Amino acid sequence: MSKAITFSAYGAPEVLRLSEVTTPEPGPGQVRVRVRAASVNPLDLKIRSGLMAGTVPARFPVIPGLDAAGVVEAVGEGAEAAVGDEVLGATVGGGYGAYALLERPVAKPRELSWEVAASLVTVGRTAFRVLGQLGVRAGQSLLIHGAAGSVGTVAVQLAAARGITVIGTVGGHDIERVTALGATAVRYGDGWVERVKAAAPQGVDFVFDASGAGVLAGSVALTGDSARVVTIADPAAAQHGVRFSAGASDQAGDALPQLVRRAAAGELDVPVWRTYPLDQAATAHTDLEAGRNKGKVVLLP
Repeated sequence: MSKAITFSAYGAPEVLRLSEVTTPEPGPGQVRVRVRAASVNPLDLKIRSGLMAGTVPARFPVIPGLDAAGVVEAVGEGAEAAVGDEVLGATVGGGYGAYALLERPVAKPRELSWEVAASLVTVGRTAFRVLGQLGVRAGQSLLIHGAAGSVGTVAVQLAAARGITVIGTVGGHDIERVTALGATAVRYGDGWVERVKAAAPQGVDFVFDASGAGVLAGSVALTGDSARVVTIADPAAAQHGVRFSAGASDQAGDALPQLVRRAAAGELDVPVWRTYPLDQAATAHTDLEAGRNKGKVVLLP
């Protein structure tokens, strides 16, 4: 038996409890790690609250957590890691615990902190996936809504490195930070369409909505084609003919090893805002839900 955060009913952050659970055993291709860091993602909050019950129904009790990094303690048949390896990856069955199962683990370079290693997985793969789905290329322009968020921050950097002209909508306090990442930062809120047009007089070729802030109608108008807009956050996507991108698959194979190499080389910044002990998972959810964070939120078992 071991410790993990669980919930047995949908609800507010207070439903999260530190519990005794059966230590998981790795299946084929999986490894069990002693968790050193586990990332908290917005999807964790949606699953806990019941907002995803129609598409991701819970089988209680649930251990939340999509991403983790740790030291391999046991390996399943065919797993591409050995006992003692330091790895990161997507979890199977949750990551908020002393132990977690990872599928397709990726080696953690020494240069990468545990906190960044755990934070990189979902946000990095999501940003990479959506850029691939849009098909945006060097010399074209891309508007990223929520450019200061965790996914947006990675998307700005990946797009700018590919020679794409990036415009990002942000809060006033994030303009300097997002500009430094390689984007033309534009304040969101009323009048954002006009501000984007002024920042991109040649027009906007594609839009990546990572904010879910009701910006799809204006985004379609800017590009002139709903097929050039993808959202990961707005449930009204279908009403605007816009694709809603979800899932763990990457375009052109698994991007995670590439993302890890870039982060370890200092070519990709994944800001970590705050870390919490495992037993403060409810506080971490509360802070993320309130939008207090300016970067990733991470649990340290």
